Amino acid sequence: MSVRDGMLAILTVGPAYGFQLHGELRSRTAGRRSVNVGQIYGTLDRLMRQGAVESAGATEDGLPLYRLTPSGRVQAREWLHATDSTPGEEWNDLVSRVLLACSLPDVDAFSIIARNRAAWEQAAIVDEDQEAGADSSAAERLAAHADTVLSRAALAWLGKVEEELRRNGAEAFRREFSQDRPRRGRRPANPPAYVTSA
Repeated sequence: MSVRDGMLAILTVGPAYGFQLHGELRSRTAGRRSVNVGQIYGTLDRLMRQGAVESAGATEDGLPLYRLTPSGRVQAREWLHATDSTPGEEWNDLVSRVLLACSLPDVDAFSIIARNRAAWEQAAIVDEDQEAGADSSAAERLAAHADTVLSRAALAWLGKVEEELRRNGAEAFRREFSQDRPRRGRRPANPPAYVTSA
């Protein structure tokens, strides 16, 4: 998942400021996706130049707010419903996309799970065919087996997500922006340990 895609998805909730997007990206992906705050602001600048994001005024204390344009909203929706990934990033993209989708108020997570399940089922068939290929080298068969194992793991994980959504209700996972203000600056240093003599 690119930072760009994740930010567009999060902005479907409503206007947000940069550091808020940073915290939301981290919390909505359960800490799997954490980026430098500077990368958030650089991405916001690019999204504004591309016409996907626009200014939405400022917070009461002057932090600039950003919101999706109609084009940005379409791009966010397309990414959330897509099943393609950067080669080598299939697992991370799946987990990040589904976790984000489950957290967003106006997204049908079941539909996204179904689309991803269909894609991974198709991948598993192809992988198993390649694994069974008589003309393949041992390395090719082992690589295909690794892909088969990944496909099975993805399908099992998607099943677990769907089970959780059905047991707890999809609404239990959806949320608006956190009202907790992200802390700024460096973490305080640990106070020095004092040794006392007896």
